[in-house]
Amino acid sequence: MNRVVVTSVAAITPLGNDVDTSWKNLLESKCGVDLITKFDTTDFATRIAAEVKDFDPTLHIGKKEARRMETFTQYAVSATRMLFDSAGWTVPEEERERVGTIIGVGLGGLHTIEESHTKFLKRGPKKISPFFIPILIANMAAGQVSIEAGAMGPNICTTTACASGTHAVGAAYTDIVMGRVDAMICGGAESTVTPLAIGGFNSMRALSTRNDEPQLASRPFDADRTGFVLGEGCGLLLLESLDHAKARGAEILAEVVGSGASGDAYHMTAPPEDGSGMALAMKAAIREAKIDPSEIDHINAHGTSTYLNDLCETRAIKKVFGDHAYDINICANKSQIGHLLGAAGGVESVFAVKTLNEGIIPGTINRTNPDPECDLDVCADGPREKQVNYALSNSFGFGGTNGCVLFKRFDG
Repeated sequence: MNRVVVTSVAAITPLGNDVDTSWKNLLESKCGVDLITKFDTTDFATRIAAEVKDFDPTLHIGKKEARRMETFTQYAVSATRMLFDSAGWTVPEEERERVGTIIGVGLGGLHTIEESHTKFLKRGPKKISPFFIPILIANMAAGQVSIEAGAMGPNICTTTACASGTHAVGAAYTDIVMGRVDAMICGGAESTVTPLAIGGFNSMRALSTRNDEPQLASRPFDADRTGFVLGEGCGLLLLESLDHAKARGAEILAEVVGSGASGDAYHMTAPPEDGSGMALAMKAAIREAKIDPSEIDHINAHGTSTYLNDLCETRAIKKVFGDHAYDINICANKSQIGHLLGAAGGVESVFAVKTLNEGIIPGTINRTNPDPECDLDVCADGPREKQVNYALSNSFGFGGTNGCVLFKRFDG
């Protein structure tokens, strides 16, 4: 069984178009939520989102290639370029079969679907682009990243709603543990700030409508939360077996020591109120790491800013950790970057690794009126400087799907 380490991270988020800028702005408690610029929101109940700003795909991708990629795929390929630049590595010809990619995408190419359907209705089927299908499908992020990196190992897309990115990291970790591959590019990508997505989530009454104060709209664990804020972006990690990383002299940022997944077996969109399914996933990751729950000192929470998620996640954490739950420093990145759906787990895993590597836990903004039932320490007073030994990253999604990845500070 191989030990698995993180040797590079990359991110494109509403806080910045690279990991360093995103991390800096996260620690400065900045918020990426603002009025939607991608389409006219006049008729929509929600007019805010956490958009990626000033992204230019041609900084990393040729113009012709970029035109044949949906935005989520552009994010993934651009992040891959940054990932390998940071790692100081390219996949050698003789290792291509031992390097793979697993990237989570929740919804895929909604923009292409909407745009192409409108064109079809106006001008008929002959005007549908031959690239329509290959551009929109969710696995094209993993496919294009495989091409970009020259990775000929597993080439997989996990589509498990808001747990997609976390399940991708967990699956990649498992492949390396089992010796199937030596390295994996993994994480999540998403870009669905579109009329159908906003309209659909509005119909569910899931989104915040705090349009007059966008930067105050995402409020995880706060009594005044009114729903989540849709976000977009990408977060990728380069995982390697410890032996492979050492052999090439890689800088090691953290270790992956556990992965857990579970199903609520309860409801299409709502978790059971006792958080039992969420708790099962956390327990599984901790059990795999062969540590005691009391050793966990940080949780990067799913923390969506919806009533049920925040309440159930809090109850799940208490179920797993007992009294120790009150000693764990928790953060909810979605207060600053919104909910990135399939990309959420990828970006939040990147931030968990940064926390372990740099000894700083991001805060949770906008928690000014604490929900009395969500009474754990969510770092509402801002970032904390602290040596973290174990960081658990949580993701939960529609369909009752739950995923957790457990990272450890690397100590040799």
